[in-house]
Formats: sequence, C-alpha cells, structure tokens
Amino acid sequence: MRGKDIELDNVSIKFGNFTAVYPTDLKIRAGEFFSILGPSGCGKTTILRMISGFLTPTTGEIRIGGEPMTGVGPHNRPTALIFQSLALFPLMPVWENVAFGLEMRGWAKGDRREKAFELLDLVALGDQGDKMPNALSGGQRQRVAVARALAVEPAVLLLDEPLSALDLKLRQRMRSELRDIQRKTGVTFLYITHDQGEALTMSDRIAVMRAGVIEQVDTTDRVYDAPATAFAATFVGANNVFRGKITSRDGDWSVVETKYGALLGDNPRKLAVGDEVFLFVRPEKMQVSSAVESKTNSIDVTFERRDLEGPFVNLFFRCDDDVFSAHLVNAGAISHDPSAQKSICFAPEDGMILPVGDLADE
Repeated sequence: MRGKDIELDNVSIKFGNFTAVYPTDLKIRAGEFFSILGPSGCGKTTILRMISGFLTPTTGEIRIGGEPMTGVGPHNRPTALIFQSLALFPLMPVWENVAFGLEMRGWAKGDRREKAFELLDLVALGDQGDKMPNALSGGQRQRVAVARALAVEPAVLLLDEPLSALDLKLRQRMRSELRDIQRKTGVTFLYITHDQGEALTMSDRIAVMRAGVIEQVDTTDRVYDAPATAFAATFVGANNVFRGKITSRDGDWSVVETKYGALLGDNPRKLAVGDEVFLFVRPEKMQVSSAVESKTNSIDVTFERRDLEGPFVNLFFRCDDDVFSAHLVNAGAISHDPSAQKSICFAPEDGMILPVGDLADE
C-alpha cells in the first residue's frame, strides 16, 4: 500500500443559507497521519465527507494524488472510511468481515481468506479470524474495522472519531496501535477528532478548525507551543488567560498592562503598543511561590483546590473573579493549605501574546 496526497483548492460547502465550510486551501501529504481537530459542529466531518465523495463541494476542487475528484463517486475514489459505529456484520466471522470488500470485487473465497488473514496479522489479530465479532473486545473490533478498510488497498484512510465510544485506557492503547498501523502501511490517514489528546499523540500535523474555518495547520509541537489564535491556544491544551493592552515593546518582548498589573511576555506576532491582547500561560509553565517573594510576572492569589492525577497535581488559585491553574509534578513538597496566601508567577518566555479573539468553550 502507498498513500497519496490530498489537496483542497478553495473548497467550501453551503446547505441552504448556512455555510458549513468556508473557502479552504489545504494539502495533506502522501503517507502522513493528519488530524482535523475542532469542536462539534465546526465542519471537520463535512470536509471528510467531501473528500470521500458523499458530499459535493459548493465551490472549489478536491484532488487525490493529483487527480481531480469532481464527478467521481465514493466507490471509485482511492479512499476507505471508518465511522464511529464500526458496522461489523454480526453473523459473519471476523475474516469474512475483513474480506467483504474483496467479495464485492469478485475475489475467489480462498484468495479472500488469505488476504483477510494477512491483514489480521498486520493488526495483531491473526489468531482471531474465525471468531464472531461479538467474541472480541472493543479494541479488537476496532482493529477489525481498520483491517477491513485496508483490504481494498486505499491510498487514503478516512477515520471519523473512531475511538470516541471506547473507554479511556482502551482509547490510549488504540492511539498507539493506529499510529503503528499507519507507519507500517504508508497509507495517508486523515483523522477527525474533537479530542486534543488523540490529535497530539498520533498526528504528524494537525489542522485546528472552528466554525467552518481552519485557523492553524502545523506540527503537533508547533500547534501546542506556538498557537496561531486565541481559539487554538485554548482548545489545544489548557491555558491561563490574561487580558490587557500592550504598553511597550522591545523586539519580541512586550509589556501587557492587565488588571493584575504589568506582565512581560513573548510577542511573536509583533503586535503594536495600544493593541488589546490576550497573554497565555500554560499551567505547566506556572510556578507557585510564597507571596513575600518578589518575582517578575508575579500575582498574589488564594489557594482554592488541588486535583490529583497520580504523578501530577493540578493546583487552582483564585484572584478576584478569575481562577488560574498550575500543573506540577506530584513531588509532595507543595503546601496545599486552603487558607495559605500564595503567589503564582511565570517566566517572560513562557507567556505568549496573541490578538484578542474567541476562546474555546469546550
């Protein structure tokens, strides 16, 4: 198997007066694991359905491997699709489920069975082929669905939130297994999800989408460490948010006057003095200290609560009507007395200044 690239050239779609996807240019490289990440209703599944051929764009052109897909039906495209509901046939053994697409293509039974077990070996289910689907675990059924999709040798595998019905530990295990399958086959994976953990764990690159618009396309590290918009900053990972106005600039550094005083941060967009901005600080970049210590970017707060995550601990602090968080290694050395006065602070290089915009609400 070998993947093909996907190109969207000014692609948009309307349903009546509602624009589900605004004009979009996007290129997904052959053989990469690419995720579209965004909240429910943002248009990510609509893009997938246009690529698969089940929806027709209102404007623009979709190309797969350089070939225009205009007028090409779903079954004639070099794609395969996996939905959240796996739709395995309950009365067929596993191998026949995998080989179903080959039967539709006229393959002989012996050849179908041989190919099915080859694919089951690929997804580490080579000894499960003669079982019925209901005898498998949820994760095993998920891998059967992947094997079935790969049986028709697609260049592009389209996955629409396939792990959302699984429990947390199984989802985490399936992330690594899907990534491993993608690397072994070289097929282009286009993965649709609202789960940032899935996108960050598996993807080569991510598109962050909101309200029919792709706001950022970049590597996982860049999307997390250098978000392009306020929405991307708050949808991908947690962030502490300070609103204010830039009062001075010195190269890439700027001072932002907030209701908590002047805070110094990185200004990668080179926003101007007088601009209304957000300053974002990741919880893992927040430091907790005694209120009597004097530090740059220090804010006096009152401890509110402690949430334990095993090896990590999330501390929450209140200042006026705002709550800020710090994500720390659970080393057991932090006082968690709710009556204790504390201060939180951050290094200037850990504060990112971006234009004011919509924040994620989920």
